[in-house]
Amino acid sequence: MKKKLAFLIIAIGTLHLSAKAQNWSNAVDDEDWSFGYVFQYISAEYKILKNPNWRERYFDLTDESPFPVTQSINAISSPPKPGFGLGFLISRRITENFQLRVTPSLVLSDRIVRYDYETAEPITFENGQVRNFDATIEKKIQATLFELPLSLKLQSNKVNNVRAYFLGGAKMSFDLASKKKTFDDGESPLNKYLKVNKSFFSYEAALGMDFYFEYIKVSPEIKLSYTPNDVLQHSNTAFATPINKLTQRQLTFSLIFQ
Repeated sequence: MKKKLAFLIIAIGTLHLSAKAQNWSNAVDDEDWSFGYVFQYISAEYKILKNPNWRERYFDLTDESPFPVTQSINAISSPPKPGFGLGFLISRRITENFQLRVTPSLVLSDRIVRYDYETAEPITFENGQVRNFDATIEKKIQATLFELPLSLKLQSNKVNNVRAYFLGGAKMSFDLASKKKTFDDGESPLNKYLKVNKSFFSYEAALGMDFYFEYIKVSPEIKLSYTPNDVLQHSNTAFATPINKLTQRQLTFSLIFQ
């Protein structure tokens, strides 16, 4: 995927250089209001802050047996997961170099939290049942998000059909996933979900380039998003108990057409 994105950026640059001899003007820059479409590739992960006793084995308090549900934890991590988004751009011109931008988007983005445990031999109960211990357990948080970013765009003067710009702002994200994806009443301790808040706030910063063509403006953009507040729904489960704070980090590559 990274190679494809690099190829796409090179292709846009090549097209721009081939048309450099013509100084095209795009009417959207002269309008008070302009509109466009946004296509996004996303890589999302969590930053995990652990409790002081995060390594301890987890015991199910409703279970009469004294045996642990999990062994001691060696590591908790969140590997980046890809996602995709599609949005609609609304831009308000303030001055020649400043614009106010809103890009409501629908985003499909899963995130993973991985737990690595110490290895342990299976336990055999008196009734003949055997309890095995997994060395690694991954908890997937599936999300269908409606995102509403509000940003201020600072752009350079147009030179040879190109502008560079910086973007700063914030967004609200709302999870549209159905309740059944987080309903785990009656499930065993190992089948409990790791739950996060249905809505959260993030800061954003981005760098991009506006490339002007005869009938369209194309803008590749790289954006970083960070959620400062804890998004974890804390509960007494094997997967939420070791975590003190969970915040989301997201890298987004966008192609914007106006």
